[in-house]
Parts: sequence; C-alpha cells; structure tokens
Amino acid sequence: MTARVLMYSTGVCPYCVMAERLLKAKGVDNIEKIRVDLNPEQRAEMMQKTGRRTVPQIYIGETHVGGFDDLSALDHAGKLDPLLQSA
Repeated sequence: MTARVLMYSTGVCPYCVMAERLLKAKGVDNIEKIRVDLNPEQRAEMMQKTGRRTVPQIYIGETHVGGFDDLSALDHAGKLDPLLQSA
C-alpha cells in the first residue's frame, strides 16, 4: 500500500503534470488533487499551511514535501520510496 498523496495544483501547471507522472511511476495510483485555480479559498489554505504561493504543493501522508523540484530531489536522494512506503 502506498501513502496518501495530496497535491495542490492548477489545471495548466506543467510542474503539477510532471509531479503526477513521477508519483504514478512510483506506484501511486490515487493522488488527491485540490485545484486552487477553481477555488481561491483553497489557495489561501495552501499558502497558510505551506508558506508557499506556487503549485504544486505536495503532501505524502502528513509530510509536506514541497513542489516538483523538492519531490524530484527526494527521488534522486533515494528518499522518496521510503517516504511513500512509511506514510
């Protein structure tokens, strides 16, 4: 079983697409997406929780990973797979 993955995103974000592609390649088949472009209150919530304005903002379990660059760096460091398994 893989971890619960939550991703704040927009409909036209290339980094969101790349993040989703990487997560699916890791076996994550269910990504809970919150579209902040459709709901300004969700963007405000995302900014309050993460301190960041940009999308994607990715959570694996309770861990805030950050954006696509952060997710990719975790993968390259060999830390993404353990995080996905432990959360």
